[in-house]
Amino acid sequence: MVNRRAISLSADPRVRQVVLDTAAAEFPLEVTKLAQSLIAQGDPVFAVCCVGVGQGSLKWSEEELRALEIGVVGGFARGCRSGGITRFALLSAVGSTLQSRIRYVRIMGLKEETVRAAGFQRLAIFRPGIIAGNVHTPSYVAWLGRLIPGRFGVIEQDDIARAFVAEFVHGAAQDGVVYLENGAMRRMSRTLK
Repeated sequence: MVNRRAISLSADPRVRQVVLDTAAAEFPLEVTKLAQSLIAQGDPVFAVCCVGVGQGSLKWSEEELRALEIGVVGGFARGCRSGGITRFALLSAVGSTLQSRIRYVRIMGLKEETVRAAGFQRLAIFRPGIIAGNVHTPSYVAWLGRLIPGRFGVIEQDDIARAFVAEFVHGAAQDGVVYLENGAMRRMSRTLK
């Protein structure tokens, strides 16, 4: 797990934290070195990026959002690809498109395009609606979101996590870019239960 600052981790010995300065010019190179060191150990290595502001994006300027969503995420993706990682999963948002007049949705579309340009053999873009079980989603929003059907409605945070795992376990034979919304993520999640 690459973080910009140290956090408390679970007791699981398989989780290791690497703290890198995500604002540094050397960030992509440091990610490349980390990816190469992991690949050298011989096990398959997949990259996942869940960086994002979410609900707090209204408080951020467009420059700040771009620095995080395009700069940090793009640097991480390029570093992973340069380091030899061929399979990448990206957490984005429902409705993401470069053509949107909604700033957040437009920036998410730009984030997706930035990661796509890195040239991964397999890129899975996860586009959830309202994420329930997340500390950034107020409980009343998650409750109201359950009344919204389809891709804009609620999906549990744990279902998204299981869908990421299922992508790497079951999507191995497929190349290209795939976009996954709430329904697909729920189906994938059930394959691991």
